[in-house]
Amino acid sequence: MALNNALIAFMAPLPSIIFYIYFLNHHQTHHLLSPLWNWCYNHPLILANTLFFFNIDVGFWLISLLQSSNWMIDLYWTVIPVMLVHYFGSHPAAEYNWWRSTVVVVLTWVWAIRLTHNYFRREKWQWGAREDWRFTDMAQQHGQNWWWVSFFGVYLIQQVFLFGVCLPLYIVHAVNKPLNIWDLIALVVCVCGIVYAYYADTQLHAFVSKNEKLKEEGKAMVPNLDEGLWYYSRHPNYFGEQLWWWGLAIFGWNLGGRWVFVGAFINTLCLAYVTTLVEKRMLKQEY
Repeated sequence: MALNNALIAFMAPLPSIIFYIYFLNHHQTHHLLSPLWNWCYNHPLILANTLFFFNIDVGFWLISLLQSSNWMIDLYWTVIPVMLVHYFGSHPAAEYNWWRSTVVVVLTWVWAIRLTHNYFRREKWQWGAREDWRFTDMAQQHGQNWWWVSFFGVYLIQQVFLFGVCLPLYIVHAVNKPLNIWDLIALVVCVCGIVYAYYADTQLHAFVSKNEKLKEEGKAMVPNLDEGLWYYSRHPNYFGEQLWWWGLAIFGWNLGGRWVFVGAFINTLCLAYVTTLVEKRMLKQEY
């Protein structure tokens, strides 16, 4: 099962990748598809959303119906930003400062590697062993309607959130402007977010592993993590993640995208709501 899920995860984005590579190699040729290539050239952001809709929203949704699990969208939260930053950077209409682009690409890769590592560590290095508990709870709430509700509640909404927070990646590759002090500030904020989230997640992993061992031994589990970064905050991993997205937004704001903070702000509000769900779920456990 794990091997099948790994193959599905690698093959799932291939339709978009193959289409985009074909576009890159043929957009300058004149033939029957020239109008389509011209549209793809002139509308990079709309093209990215279109590919996302058909490949992720529809494609991943159909796979989830076949597998009765929405596990893959959780993994692809760490992959899609990497795909987007390379898409925006390689698009024929892209215009950008090479140094800024390189910094953002490297940062995005580091962020994705950290988050992917944490995902597999949390899932005990298994592919698709389980879906996000929030989706499981939603499935129980909606019952027989979940098969179509999941399209909107799991996939379409992810497009809104992901493109909202990833808009700075587009702006970085749409504006060519010399580096300035705000780029340094954005870099520092992003790095702090990545490092902070890494240590918070690592401390949480150690805590959960310790409790699992205590449970196996029949001993009382520790009810609350109050050491390390968790001594100062209830959810420092969420705080670190927010630092990353707000730091990325500074890159876009610095290039004239005054509205790019909207994505980070909405994501923060969403995470604040998720925090309340996490707290309620924790309090349901007897220990």
